[in-house]
Amino acid sequence: MFHYTVETTKTIEEAIASLEESLKEEKFGVLWEFDIKDKLQEKGFDFDQTYRVLEVCNPHEAQRVLSKNQMAVYFLPCKIVVYEDAGLSKIGMPRPTALIEMVNDQSIKDLAKDIEERLIRCIDKAV
Repeated sequence: MFHYTVETTKTIEEAIASLEESLKEEKFGVLWEFDIKDKLQEKGFDFDQTYRVLEVCNPHEAQRVLSKNQMAVYFLPCKIVVYEDAGLSKIGMPRPTALIEMVNDQSIKDLAKDIEERLIRCIDKAV
């Protein structure tokens, strides 16, 4: 599967706060948070589904990946999405290992695997 997604009974805000804490433990920070619902409503579209996109980065890991293959920049920073579905909050991300396959460079596949495992730990702790 190209993504990793889990459900939580936490509210969107609680899930994001918990996620931010677990990301800090792995030295990832939230660079930017994008609220899709607010942006679409701001642009005049009637949209009620909550989607919050967090762009996260670990500067050390970004430097390691980019020093091996600059094409990896297309996948940085990593995205984690928190959204509502059928009354539950979900936290998910595209798997770095799935994305990095498109670059076709064995030298960064192990790095992508390590980053993916660490981000999955962060998501699982946030639940």
